[in-house]
Amino acid sequence: MNATELRDKSVADLNNELHELLREQFNLRMQQATGQLAKPHLVKQVRRNIARIKTVLNEKAGSAS
Repeated sequence: MNATELRDKSVADLNNELHELLREQFNLRMQQATGQLAKPHLVKQVRRNIARIKTVLNEKAGSAS
């Protein structure tokens, strides 16, 4: 997921994707806590994707006002 791809999406799409990633992050944290996490690198990827989406949302909010 690139920031350029995210900038092309609407705010509603970004909010939906953010919600899905937050849910995935929660599931990964629960798997990690119970020792069932098979791919630990996904935690870092999801966290960074969340940050990318929040950054683009803040850019769009700043340019709208």
